[in-house]
Amino acid sequence: MSGLSLIGLKKVFEKGTPNAKLALDQVNLEVASGDFITVLGSNGAGKSTLFNAILGKFRLDRGKIILDGEDITRLKDYKRAYNIGCLYQNPLRGTAPNMTIEENLALAYTRKARKSFFAVNKKDSEYFRSLLRELDLGLEDRMKTQMGLLSGGQRQAASLLMATIAEPKLLLLDEHTAALDPATAEKVLDLTKKIIAKRQLTCLMITHNMQSALALGNRTIVMDSGRIVLDVSGAEREQLTVPQLLQRFRENAGKELSADRMLLG
Repeated sequence: MSGLSLIGLKKVFEKGTPNAKLALDQVNLEVASGDFITVLGSNGAGKSTLFNAILGKFRLDRGKIILDGEDITRLKDYKRAYNIGCLYQNPLRGTAPNMTIEENLALAYTRKARKSFFAVNKKDSEYFRSLLRELDLGLEDRMKTQMGLLSGGQRQAASLLMATIAEPKLLLLDEHTAALDPATAEKVLDLTKKIIAKRQLTCLMITHNMQSALALGNRTIVMDSGRIVLDVSGAEREQLTVPQLLQRFRENAGKELSADRMLLG
């Protein structure tokens, strides 16, 4: 089966201590190939923990993770990286700031081209230049510039290319526009939509903007206390307003959605 299946995921951090925290509580989720799912939830809801479980950053207490029919539950994180692209809030996380844009893209491209150290040839360089040109940020003329010298928006746009250049089976976006100013964030979100549509990627995107969560992609899930408490798609989602989303959360979770860092629109 193509896509992503999360089956009964459970994770308790600091188990057996007074600080024990149930971070994932029997999470079940079926993600079809080509789904673009936005993920909402207040701080501590389990969103980033869910991403880290998929990325293999820790061992689950229980459950299975199936990606395109392969059980990757016990697969090492560096091996999962061949098929899973990820972009974080920090524009420099996951990149080599002292390496050039071209070198960073080449390093990311090896996941598709070869599983060994990279070497930039003329053909690859021309391909990278064409991809950068599509960003419309003038980066195609700055391929020899170190990543650390770019603006936040430029770095995040280049990092987006890095996360998708090898055409991963799954793309995870962890609040990748949160550190940017509103205008730049809108630009990067627009680029995100275009790249996902062009490459027909399967994507999960964490956001704190409720309006964006309902406007982007084809499906929205809301997490609370390590559980998925709301999952909407199709015509139901298209007609859903932010107040209605809050009401649905209240009915399913039995409490108000915490307003910490959450944006209504």
